Amino acid sequence: MTKYLTRMTPSRILIYALLSFVAIVTIYPFWHVIMHSLSDSQAALGGGVFLYPRQPSLLGYRLLFASGRVFVAYGNTIFVTGVGTLLNLMMTTLAAWPLSMRRLRGRRAVALLIYATMLFQGGIIPTYLVVNRVGLLDNRWALILPVLINPFNMFVMRNFFYSVPDSLEESARIDGAGPLRTLIAIIVPVSTPVIAALAMFYGIYHWNAYIHAVLYISDAGKQVLQVYLRSMIMVSGVGQLAEFDATAGLTEESVKTATIGAAVIPVLFIYPWLQRYYVKGLLVGSVKG
Repeated sequence: MTKYLTRMTPSRILIYALLSFVAIVTIYPFWHVIMHSLSDSQAALGGGVFLYPRQPSLLGYRLLFASGRVFVAYGNTIFVTGVGTLLNLMMTTLAAWPLSMRRLRGRRAVALLIYATMLFQGGIIPTYLVVNRVGLLDNRWALILPVLINPFNMFVMRNFFYSVPDSLEESARIDGAGPLRTLIAIIVPVSTPVIAALAMFYGIYHWNAYIHAVLYISDAGKQVLQVYLRSMIMVSGVGQLAEFDATAGLTEESVKTATIGAAVIPVLFIYPWLQRYYVKGLLVGSVKG
């Protein structure tokens, strides 16, 4: 302990203080919302700093989940997030693996074409027309199929594949494994860090899907969570569920914080599982081998 304290130079103390300040500024808004959502409505009217729930109450969440529509929205979001992330990872891997093969002719031209899509996108209206033409309007697949591959994520995975030793592929080839067998049995297992990092990217993207959901889906039974929560906050608020017996004294602010908590809390539970792979996957995948 003494040896550690002797290393605490003024510059290091300043860095630690600055990082601690940034961490507090980043974390506190989330903490404030969660604590507010767990507080009694009347006790929370005073505002101020929320370090802990004031007169703990789950009334806001009870109101939110009193309607069966929220469970439908959760189900739609879980479907889009789960299926979408799985297909994203499959297609991104299948695109990145060939482009990492140095002996493949034309791979630079293909990579350049994919890179061009990062600079020049189709735009909202042309994409909407395509989705409409192929019959995907009012279909949950409209939130999945148009975004199967993110070019940036594909290049991150390709650069990670560059770091995989060629000897692994050569050994698999000697054992009689074809390209697909090599990818599934050899490359994918050693690529867990980058796959986990990209799974988090894709998963959060689908979980927060809003713009495309508003454009492509008008059927209330196919609404995703973010669209439903916005309708709770911006359009209807407490009045939408006025028939709920326990709404007496419940403020609209409590409903808003509860809806935010319902959207954020599931992600906060999943993130620690992927965190240990996050930095490693991005650091290795961001440097071309």
